[in-house]
Amino acid sequence: MASLSIKNVSLKFSAHHQADVIALDDLSLEIPDGQFAVIVGPSGCGKSSLLYLLAGLKEPTSGECCIDGRLIEEPGPDRGMVFQSYTLFPWLTVQKNIEFGPRLRGMPQIERETRAKEHISDVGLGGFENHYPNQLSGGMRQRVALARTFANNPDVLLMDEPFGALDSQTRAVMQELLLDIWNKDQKTVLFVTHDIDEALLLGDKVFVMSSRPGRIIETIDVEVSGPRTIDLITSEYFISRKKRIMALLHDEVIAAMQL
Repeated sequence: MASLSIKNVSLKFSAHHQADVIALDDLSLEIPDGQFAVIVGPSGCGKSSLLYLLAGLKEPTSGECCIDGRLIEEPGPDRGMVFQSYTLFPWLTVQKNIEFGPRLRGMPQIERETRAKEHISDVGLGGFENHYPNQLSGGMRQRVALARTFANNPDVLLMDEPFGALDSQTRAVMQELLLDIWNKDQKTVLFVTHDIDEALLLGDKVFVMSSRPGRIIETIDVEVSGPRTIDLITSEYFISRKKRIMALLHDEVIAAMQL
């Protein structure tokens, strides 16, 4: 596991013959070891950009992003990223897709095959080892993407709306599956979503972002004893927090429209 630290980060994009776009403005947050943190915010507020900074795929204009106190300057095996699109290799089977990362790192064949089979079992795809991505449903492909990321054994998972393209029933199953895997491994997670129910179901802590330029405007602690199930979404505790987040986001969207 590992902690994440974002200190006074700003991100500016320059465009030819246009004014600079400030995506993030003096944003700071801390995510301790093993925490499942979620970010929600209006469209275009810089949520995905923040993940790219933490993945080492972009550099901040100012400020710094750190993992365990080390400055993030490039991608690394200590961070795994899961996107909304499945990003699987279409020419590789389920088994070979999941083995890909461990093979690049030089893991012996028997060990990586064993690890891949363990993660295939974790995501409920036993019997589909030799199928190709185009033979799978969207939910099954995303399960492969999860298994592939976990097979690389990163310290931190960065998840950019990974269930956003799924239907509601499949999405609920994937949420429960992710929680099951996270409860077993307790990795540090930063998860981006537009779905407030999803944020409250998954997150120990929910960071609410402003409209662009993105800042953290409120942090919501989600304290739940015992296992989390989809039934929690209808509890009075969750509904009170959902109302608060909805009010914050509504105000931000209205403010952005009036600019």
